[in-house]
Amino acid sequence: MKRREEMTFLEKIYVVEIAKGLRVTFGKLLGNLWLHILQALGRKTATSAGVAIQYPNVRRPYPARYRGRHRLTLYENGDIKCTSCFLCATACPAKCIYIEASEHEDSNVEKFPKRYEIDTLLCIYCGYCVEACPVDAIRMDTGLHPEVYPADPRLFIEDKETLMERSRLLEDHGPERLYEMHMRRMQQFEKVVV
Repeated sequence: MKRREEMTFLEKIYVVEIAKGLRVTFGKLLGNLWLHILQALGRKTATSAGVAIQYPNVRRPYPARYRGRHRLTLYENGDIKCTSCFLCATACPAKCIYIEASEHEDSNVEKFPKRYEIDTLLCIYCGYCVEACPVDAIRMDTGLHPEVYPADPRLFIEDKETLMERSRLLEDHGPERLYEMHMRRMQQFEKVVV
């Protein structure tokens, strides 16, 4: 396809293009306004008017594959499954995972993470760490979105104990109860901030 090098006078001053944009914008505005007026009058329409979710009091259900907060999985006895293979940190495009390996007291276990930290300010929640893990040690299946902390950036670094505790809480309470606890905490945080 050959591109035209010369523009017409109307194209140069963008009058026609601006008018086209305004027509689309005001067309959508008037169409949505008309739907809301009909709905306010009690009329049924084929298309429903826009719906707002009153978060955090009302929840839109997350799909089962939602990539929420990270957690480290545990064995039945409470030991961490992570073998400090560094595949999650290698696969992470944001380079937000820091692992420090150490030898385990049990001779059957080669190594385990002495430190395991995720900087959630850097994390893009892509899920590559979960896909890269060969022993299913890290998951993002809590069904919760990332936590809101006060303005201290150090609080956004989640350590090994925090990530392990999420697995214990998910096991003990289940995803729905965990979500309720999370929402109560967020509502209390809102009251303190406001």
